[in-house]
Amino acid sequence: MIKVAISTLGCKVNQYESAGILEKLDKTIFLPVPFHTKADCYIINTCTVTGRTDYQSRQIIRRAIRINPDASIIVTGCYAQVAPEDIARIPGVTLIAGTAEKENISQIIKHLVKGDPQLLVSDIRQAREFSRLSPLKFPGRTRAFLKIQDGCNSFCSYCIVPYARGPSKSLPEREVFHKIKTLARTGYREMVLTGIHLGVYGEDLVPPSNLINVLSYVEKNKSVERLRLSSIEITEITDDMIRLMKKSSTVCRHLHIPLQSGDDRILSAMRRNYDSAFFKKRMEEIHQALPDIALGIDVMVGFPGEGEEAFTTTLKLVEELPVAYLHVFPYSERPGTPAKELPGKVNEVVKKKRSEIMRNLGRLKTNTFAERFIREELAVLVEDKKDKDTGFMKGFSDNYIPVVIRNGNSSLVNHIVNVIPDESRDGKLYGRIVHND
Repeated sequence: MIKVAISTLGCKVNQYESAGILEKLDKTIFLPVPFHTKADCYIINTCTVTGRTDYQSRQIIRRAIRINPDASIIVTGCYAQVAPEDIARIPGVTLIAGTAEKENISQIIKHLVKGDPQLLVSDIRQAREFSRLSPLKFPGRTRAFLKIQDGCNSFCSYCIVPYARGPSKSLPEREVFHKIKTLARTGYREMVLTGIHLGVYGEDLVPPSNLINVLSYVEKNKSVERLRLSSIEITEITDDMIRLMKKSSTVCRHLHIPLQSGDDRILSAMRRNYDSAFFKKRMEEIHQALPDIALGIDVMVGFPGEGEEAFTTTLKLVEELPVAYLHVFPYSERPGTPAKELPGKVNEVVKKKRSEIMRNLGRLKTNTFAERFIREELAVLVEDKKDKDTGFMKGFSDNYIPVVIRNGNSSLVNHIVNVIPDESRDGKLYGRIVHND
């Protein structure tokens, strides 16, 4: 048996595709093993959203080479697509496969020959076919991912993703419904719909479709117990979507929405298609319709031209928003993007300081949101991993609050149980099961 190990960086889409690569391997020839062990072949599925993820990708490549210098090293993913020459300069790399070539790795791997790095990286701008990677199992995860959209046509000034993923493309509606049913039959009680630009799902299909069609189908047919959306733009959260979520027993009360900046001048330079007033108004409308919804936002600090006033404006807006948590990250220059050429660079010390200020606000928001649900009954999907602080079972409520279960046991893994919390610490709730259907 040929031992194969895989390491994944980045988003849920990458995680989905890594699971698909492993699942397509011929089990009579290949044996999946942990990445830190000695393998005959290592696959590194890279990310390039920031300079740091590029660095992390190179670190992991070199780590694999150190573990077994004789192994075949396959590098794929977004960093492999946009900077294959950089990866080829790392001694020991066997193959660099681009985004479109990722789905063929299970076949390519059978014919690998050590030597100079092979480059299989096509022009992603010409990619129109939706990837056929379609895993049914997600080792180590209680919930399933389902990629229904890929690529992006937006070209925000700071973002390299369109250059790594190509134009927007969608999985046909009929296949989405079939995959949801299949994953549910496999045993998953919760699924997360994912995409690079999820909110434009279906616009490229003939006839066109949209997210509402998918959500309505799942709600009507009860195809799965819980359905969660990954990141979605504020301009793509429609009134119909809010109404459906309000009455739904299936769609989770949780939306993750990129804000990026609260300063209108910075938003314009980022090429975002909304202003701060629209963002605030829409967030308040969603919260008013769904008071218990978890609204998470992305915030970027240190974009070129972001002075103290612009940062303070963003901080003030975030303070006023009905937010459950923040994802904060410093701006990172990406080669070939328009923002790289903008004046007004913000130095790293200032970025770090602003990141910490924003993260402190995020921790406060998270704690405040969780505390609202003390003594409120929550439906919690129990995970396979125990809480590292207490050793108790844990899970997430449908509105994305981590819940530690004092009277749970391993037989409850992948079951949805009703918990009443009596304590909140550091954004986590602690409670006991009240009854289990």
